[in-house]
Amino acid sequence: MSSLRSKNRNPLPSEYTKRNKKMEKELSPSRQVAIKTFTKALEILKNAGGEVGRKELIDKLETSLTFTDWENELMPSNGQKRWKTIFLFYSVGCLKAGFLIKNKGTWILTSEGEAEMKKGAKQFLDSAGVGYRKWAELNKKTKETDGHEEKLNEETQFINLELLENQAYNGIISYINKKNPYEFQDLVAALLEAMGYHTDFIAERGRDGGIDIIAYQDHLGIKTPRIKVQVKHYPKTPIAPDPLRSLKGLLHAGEEIGLFVTSGTFSSEARRFSRESTGHIKLVDGEELIQLWIEHYDKLDDEDKKLLPLYPVFFLGSSEE
Repeated sequence: MSSLRSKNRNPLPSEYTKRNKKMEKELSPSRQVAIKTFTKALEILKNAGGEVGRKELIDKLETSLTFTDWENELMPSNGQKRWKTIFLFYSVGCLKAGFLIKNKGTWILTSEGEAEMKKGAKQFLDSAGVGYRKWAELNKKTKETDGHEEKLNEETQFINLELLENQAYNGIISYINKKNPYEFQDLVAALLEAMGYHTDFIAERGRDGGIDIIAYQDHLGIKTPRIKVQVKHYPKTPIAPDPLRSLKGLLHAGEEIGLFVTSGTFSSEARRFSRESTGHIKLVDGEELIQLWIEHYDKLDDEDKKLLPLYPVFFLGSSEE
């Protein structure tokens, strides 16, 4: 009897468990890095409500995971860390399979991706690989090179572009982060002007709290809704819900909407508060602010451009739309 109890207490691994362990050992180092990074990335996406900026996602991966010397080694092909290159490489399949959407620097988990995510990172990547191969079969692209057809390496193009965009973003956000709160406030006001709004009020220096900018749709401020803007230059600290509640309390229902702009990010609770608020409060984080600045850069006057000067660089895109 004691022998039977001992066996029950320490059961032998099933054949299924043995096969799984064997498969894990047989995974390539790159595949192991992909599973490691995507396990955390999917967790971050889930906690953020399914949407997160690329820069924020990569930063969180870097700070929350421990990487080996091999994973942190710089790749000769692009000068970036190996783990980051592998992560972006595998993200191509997720995008082509329809599990993720990339929109102006924000990565969005689709309903298909959310359903697949529940099966774990390995199955998520396996299914993404299947989806990518289906996409590739339907979208074969070739080019003529000295009379020979050569398949375009779309994965490499995507990764290099993502890395270049990330480098450019890091440079821009670093420039913004060096500004003081009043300079950042002036940048936000200039952007609103370039977007066609009229900034009737910009808070004076030394004034803290309340409304920082009031923007109108017309010169006289007759058209509604008018916009009350709260600006926080918090590049390192996510904005919590409390400042949004304060902004909401300053809005006149039906006549005004709120706009909250930060140089950093918003917590998932703050984003949820914005979505569920009875009064419309639009959130603009640092990544979206940069995208809007780029989008409306040509409409800025020369003096305002000096607040965040940019130099456009163009890359060959895709004809697939």
